[in-house]
Amino acid sequence: MTAFTYEQLPITPIRPGAERRLAYTDHLMMVVVDFHDGPQAQPDPLHSHPHEQVSYVAAGEILVFLDGQPTRLGAGDVFTVPAGRPHTIQLLSEHARLVDCFAPIREDFLP
Repeated sequence: MTAFTYEQLPITPIRPGAERRLAYTDHLMMVVVDFHDGPQAQPDPLHSHPHEQVSYVAAGEILVFLDGQPTRLGAGDVFTVPAGRPHTIQLLSEHARLVDCFAPIREDFLP
């Protein structure tokens, strides 16, 4: 077992106003994403990946788009994304924190 405080997890900038922190094992990855650039007038571009994803909204409010349908979510809510499914979010609040879990790990996120 390895334990970290939130502050010990290295920060990786994603874009201006968004950053992520990683924790992972050989087969599972958790990514804490902080967005500080909301609210947004439009959703981020759709994307997909070969990884299964489960996401927990730890703070803020978002719209999540799956299959073209928006769903409004807030702190404490969860969404799942099957592998290969196009999806995106739109920030509705100034700040949002998502805790994303991926299997297998996102090697493209590794330093």
